[in-house]
Amino acid sequence: MDRMTTHTAATQPALSRSDLNLPGRSGKVRDVYELPSVPGRPPALLIVATDRLSAFDVVLPTPIPGKGRVLTEISNFWFRFIEQRRLATTHMLGTDLARVPDAAFRRGGTTRSDLAGRSIIGRRCRVVPVECVVRGYLEGSGWKDYQKTGAVCGVKLPAGLRQCAKLPEPIFTPATKAPQGEHDENISFEAAAGTVGKALMDALRDRSLAIYTAAADFALSRGIIIADTKFEFGIPDGDSGGEPILIDEALTPDSSRFWPADRFEPGRSQPSYDKQFVREYLEALVARGEWNKTAPGPSLPTEVVERTLEKYAEARDRLTA
Repeated sequence: MDRMTTHTAATQPALSRSDLNLPGRSGKVRDVYELPSVPGRPPALLIVATDRLSAFDVVLPTPIPGKGRVLTEISNFWFRFIEQRRLATTHMLGTDLARVPDAAFRRGGTTRSDLAGRSIIGRRCRVVPVECVVRGYLEGSGWKDYQKTGAVCGVKLPAGLRQCAKLPEPIFTPATKAPQGEHDENISFEAAAGTVGKALMDALRDRSLAIYTAAADFALSRGIIIADTKFEFGIPDGDSGGEPILIDEALTPDSSRFWPADRFEPGRSQPSYDKQFVREYLEALVARGEWNKTAPGPSLPTEVVERTLEKYAEARDRLTA
């Protein structure tokens, strides 16, 4: 599929929610469907990146037209990057929608063309119930924890670090996987190991750090700082060995903090390629007492929608050009 420009994406109808005649479920941004089994092939899912946007763990009522396609381009780029460098196995089986049966499309529902560019076929897995967060810079909840304790998720850091400072080395800081509408919570490595087992967490930590380090170095060569990111892993259905693979998405502005390297200045919040305009608009509403960061979220003005899509597309272009 040809790459969509920001203008083209913005003028196309948004896909807020897909509607297919397949068993499935919806997450904050993605709709996931079970595909019919095919002899000789692993159990598979159809994963559709919609144009929904979540902020502060709330799905907002205003979609970002074309965002799902931009995110899919970025994520698929990283899946191939990760596989080619043998950093991890990923769940991505391909993007050919021929595996989606005609019976999945019902009158008035989502069409095959609606899915194009925003969908992948992924291997079906049992999700490991821990978010694997890697931080190379000190921001967000990590910065708040550091100000209180001098540590992040139990990882002691040097004294005197400023907001957004680059860490001496990337750190692995797991979090709980909260149900939709609830907030993930930072936990220690020991707590995560107590949930899923130390051997598995050792493997997930090593993989996560290796992926982040390689991706951060590459992105920096393209003018982007990946300040932090989160990964999800799963155990493939039917895999008796239980080897974890990377699932969901990889290194997108939805799952990471992307900063322009030429504007980086520690000691303050950074301009970003992610949901900065959305967060700033919403924080202004909170400051005025017009929203309390709970569902339902407020609608977004056109300017915020357009500028957000521009930043997502700019990140894609820098990384994948």
